[in-house]
Amino acid sequence: MAIGDERRRSPPCTPEFYCRGVLPDQQDISAYLTRLGCEAESPSVDALFRLHRAQVERVPYETMWIHMDDLWTIDPLASLRRVAHHRRGGYCFHLNGALALLLEALGYRVTRHVGGVHGPDGPDPAAMENHLVLLVHDLPTDDHPAGTWYLDTGLGDALWEPLPLRTGRYPCGPSTFDLDRCASPVAHWAFTHDPTGSFAGMAFRTESVPIEVFANRHRILSTTPDSTFTRMVTAQRRDRDSLDVLQGQVLKRVDRRGTTTITVNDRPAWFEAVAETFDLRFDDVTVEQRDRLWERVHAAHLDWQRGQASAAGG
Repeated sequence: MAIGDERRRSPPCTPEFYCRGVLPDQQDISAYLTRLGCEAESPSVDALFRLHRAQVERVPYETMWIHMDDLWTIDPLASLRRVAHHRRGGYCFHLNGALALLLEALGYRVTRHVGGVHGPDGPDPAAMENHLVLLVHDLPTDDHPAGTWYLDTGLGDALWEPLPLRTGRYPCGPSTFDLDRCASPVAHWAFTHDPTGSFAGMAFRTESVPIEVFANRHRILSTTPDSTFTRMVTAQRRDRDSLDVLQGQVLKRVDRRGTTTITVNDRPAWFEAVAETFDLRFDDVTVEQRDRLWERVHAAHLDWQRGQASAAGG
């Protein structure tokens, strides 16, 4: 059975897809910082960089929950508690949503912004609202006196550390990124990924928005059969010098030496690779959900193999 045939349902955009406005308590913040391996510090550029790097290294971008039939919300507190207490991740609405709450609790001024991940043709009006962007303000430095920083722990194989909100080219390990004013009327800033990355770019607007703006797009992305997220299981993480990307049963590592790709063919090895590479041990899910996840991963891989064989034979 193909992924999603029997389960892709589209629940109404009910209030539980929205932020409930409840703030994390000290236990939540302490657990989150412990997960990151960081200490509570007063707001500063150095501390901000430490937090961003730690989150990208330790909290994976992952869509495993979709393929276990977990209908996660974008409530930032729920996202924060999954990260802090259950060692889970999520995609942009969860990762950046949780990080924004943590930063606010630590005293940073954070704003949330509409973004749109797009293909090589450039910013697409239809893509806007498929991504949550964070800006952190009031942290000037000698070489960036404006003091506004672009944060993004929800792009998988992209940023390792924040970028100053100004035009520039920014190398990071095996990758190079560009940030520039956007020529398209649909957005104000354009982030261009490295040519080896998993997407071409992302454009975003500078107006601050509440997180509930993303609720309907989250519903579409996480539940509808034609969504990339419902069709493919993925996990991604990066550090300064390397990227790890899982797509189905294929695990890829990119570093300065090049790209190494392996196919993980059996269930125990797959769960072991997921745990060791992405720190996803699924202690918060049932055995039935783990079974469901592997069944869908393997079914999709077999479909892909048949497609490859058919293409080669044609």
